[in-house]
Amino acid sequence: MTITFTTLLKDESLKKALKDMRIVEPTPIQEKALPLLEGNHDVICQASTGSGKTLAFAIPLAEKINIQESIQAIVLVPTRELCEQVTEEFRKVVKYKQINILEVYGGVSIENQIRKLPKAHVIVATPGRACDLLNRRVLRLDRVKTLVLDEADRMLDMGFIKDVEILIRATPNKRQTLMFSATLPKGIQHITRRHMKDPKVLKTKEQVDKNLLKQYYYDVPIRDRFHLLVHLLQKEKAPYAIVFCGTRRAVDLITYNLNQNGIDARAIHGGLTQAKRKQVMDSFHGKKAHILVASDIAARGLDIKLLTHVYNFDVPKTPEEYTHRIGRTARAGEEGIAITLVSEKDYDNFRRVLQDRTLKIEKLQTPSVPITKFTPRVQSFNERPRRFQGRSQGPRRFGNRGQGNRSQGGRYVPRQRSRRR
Repeated sequence: MTITFTTLLKDESLKKALKDMRIVEPTPIQEKALPLLEGNHDVICQASTGSGKTLAFAIPLAEKINIQESIQAIVLVPTRELCEQVTEEFRKVVKYKQINILEVYGGVSIENQIRKLPKAHVIVATPGRACDLLNRRVLRLDRVKTLVLDEADRMLDMGFIKDVEILIRATPNKRQTLMFSATLPKGIQHITRRHMKDPKVLKTKEQVDKNLLKQYYYDVPIRDRFHLLVHLLQKEKAPYAIVFCGTRRAVDLITYNLNQNGIDARAIHGGLTQAKRKQVMDSFHGKKAHILVASDIAARGLDIKLLTHVYNFDVPKTPEEYTHRIGRTARAGEEGIAITLVSEKDYDNFRRVLQDRTLKIEKLQTPSVPITKFTPRVQSFNERPRRFQGRSQGPRRFGNRGQGNRSQGGRYVPRQRSRRR
């Protein structure tokens, strides 16, 4: 017998909202998690982006919220994009209920968030901004009944665990704690042992169909890497792709040079203002732009449907990071392609990736490609102008090299600039 939300749920307003969203059957994680969450158990769920985890905790929370009370649930997420995404999904679920969901993250006016706090029933927040509000004594969590840690492993990677612990301690001991994480590293296990009570553990299968996901790599000299990327993007007809780079500066550099070669690409990384990041994602979701160049942190939690290609311009450091990147394509029964460009600087990282024997990555013959336009330094896409400074620039210059002082053992020492009085 097929399980549907009609049989799982009693709340007619939630059923109506899910019908509007054209959601009939629960995903595996939703089917397993809903009974446990409704039973007030602490739950640890290993689940990747795209598994349906937001609805897995949003639906039970929507059933429990008492609109006569203040903040009853807080959802902690690592990035602004995920904060907006979770809030949007949550609001769709409570469309026919008088439940107020407030997103709280940095990069935007804190005063506006403070003004809306008294009417909020559920807070979706990044740890840094939530701690800021807590320190200002405008956010009280002493009546929170449910705490959700979403993408917990990424919050650990980004250094937010201390903030997360502060926020956990601000909530009552008698609460329900839910953790969603793709992996469970030691730092996360410390949180579970210290702050969760007899948690139930759920593991879900990857939402990516590996039979539909084709994985390839090219062994390419670093000097030819960008030219090969341009060739591959131009060869595909209307690819809907993400190009992953290792740093913000690399994201800016590759985006600028792709545009110089007639490829409409948009950059997204943590150095952009929230308004700019939202503008980029809106254009990508609306398919006005087809190529997104992203850093890992900015891309974490972005649920982009029907992505056709993932390109690793820089090789990730672990098999888990690789799996997370490529898991953004080959969803919903559609085929997907993941291509990794491996240069000499990436050999160690790629060797670690290949230690995961479940990954089947086929080597392709590197084609001869034409040389394209490439500018080795660019102004950052951030609103604060900054020049890209990478290894290709050579040594950093300190004014006029000929005016430096070489008297200290023949070593070049730059001349000190005089201070204005």
